[in-house]
Amino acid sequence: MSVSGRGARGRLDGRSAGLGAVAGVLAAGAALGAGQFVAGLTGASGSPVVVVGELQIDFTPAWLKNFAISEFGADDKLVLVGGILLALGVFAAVIGAAATRRMAYGMAGVAVFAVVGLTAAATRPDATVASLLPTLAATATAVAVLQLLIPMVRPPVIPASRAVSYDPVTASDQAEKRSETEPGGPEGPRRRRFLMAGAATAGIAAGAGLAGRLLTERSSVAGVQKSLRIPRSSLPSQALPPGVDLHIPGLTPFVTPNGSFYRVDTALVLPQVDPSSWQLRIHGMVSREITLTFDQLIKRPLIEDYITLCCVSNPVDGPYIGNAKWLGASLAAVLREAGIKAGADQLLCTSVDGFTSGTPVQTVMDGRDALLAVAMNGQPLPVAHGFPARMAVPGLYGYVSATKWVTDIEVTTFAGNYAFWAQRGWSQRAPVKTECRIDVPNGREEIRAGTTAVAGVAWAQHKGIEAVEVRVDRGPWQEARLAAVPGLDTWRQWVWEWQAASGPHVLEARATDKTGYTQTAVVAPPEPDGATGYPMVSVAVR
Repeated sequence: MSVSGRGARGRLDGRSAGLGAVAGVLAAGAALGAGQFVAGLTGASGSPVVVVGELQIDFTPAWLKNFAISEFGADDKLVLVGGILLALGVFAAVIGAAATRRMAYGMAGVAVFAVVGLTAAATRPDATVASLLPTLAATATAVAVLQLLIPMVRPPVIPASRAVSYDPVTASDQAEKRSETEPGGPEGPRRRRFLMAGAATAGIAAGAGLAGRLLTERSSVAGVQKSLRIPRSSLPSQALPPGVDLHIPGLTPFVTPNGSFYRVDTALVLPQVDPSSWQLRIHGMVSREITLTFDQLIKRPLIEDYITLCCVSNPVDGPYIGNAKWLGASLAAVLREAGIKAGADQLLCTSVDGFTSGTPVQTVMDGRDALLAVAMNGQPLPVAHGFPARMAVPGLYGYVSATKWVTDIEVTTFAGNYAFWAQRGWSQRAPVKTECRIDVPNGREEIRAGTTAVAGVAWAQHKGIEAVEVRVDRGPWQEARLAAVPGLDTWRQWVWEWQAASGPHVLEARATDKTGYTQTAVVAPPEPDGATGYPMVSVAVR
């Protein structure tokens, strides 16, 4: 009986498609390695993965941003990059498998990759011609690798003149004899060539990626940051009053160490800004445009103050808040020199990476210590916190007051310009809400019956905390003891001595600021202007 040979060819195609998927992944890896290498060589703003990730951040809705921050915390950017790499790997496998059918399909997939990467690179605020080079190099590498590997995995083409009917028993006998004399059958040598070429491609990709990382480190300003000498405050250093720290185990310290200070921003790769090239331009609705160099900035009278900063994404009882001693020049003094014109009510502040925040002019000019900060807790700003200069304005959530790596301030109006998060529906002015947090007990461990410290921190920047109250199991409110504070712009520690009885209990707290406003029990999410509700901890007492 004679049958067609399509069945045997089909099995070969399935095997080839699998190897094609591997070839696609190898092509993607080589492309990323080449892109990283060219980014390091040219000083471009980032590799293709970075620029695509930054573009994705730009289009991330507020609810998804909050989810990422609440679920992954400081690792949210690693999760984003991991997701991009996973999606790229799947896409690369698909186009590799498709290329075994027809190379044009693979080239079309690479073209999609190129368009996305080039669009992301070209639309970054700091884009230059060099920004396109990593994606172009990655694209060329992907094309070359596919052209090399795909022919090795395609099934051999049987000429039409040889495509005749055959007896399956005879064909099976002949295939068995070939397998006995030729290890791996007729596919063996071809597969070995593919494995060798694939291993070489993977090695070259890894080497290029590593070399790119090493080249990128040349632009690091970590050495400059560590060696920089910042002048002291023009006024005597602010001394903390006795009793600002209650020294209760588990209670957040009054001053947050630099390494523990929360970080929430849109930068996948930390901007590396050398103080020698940094400039701040102040323009827009001003009488005189001003451009400051870093040397000019630190030669101005410097102010030192303890200021608590809080992220608007901080949930009730959340960790995205910290207190530090900041040193910087008065932003209000610089603006007075520029001369703010009538009608201006917003400072549109831009970071070197293109992020924008909108700060109310009135808030900056009302006498509080709104700073162009250059130091944090007695050291030059860490790179992750805005080196060489950032804004620190007490009383406002960070997205409208704390622009890192700030390089441009346009004096304008809220009606005429919307900053990054305002474009996504967030409040434009965003004063910090009066809130508190319970640090101890933490609810994860049982506590013993008897006298137990219930303690935490409360904040109402530029209003000040007047009182904190605690209640157990919805009972009467009990007033806590407050720690000392140096001023209105920091958080305040508090403690209440609880006579804990055995059993399960629920603790709640609320703060009252010096204007008489008491923290609301109404639960609200962070968007559009900060979370509300009472902090609550469930504890087991034995």
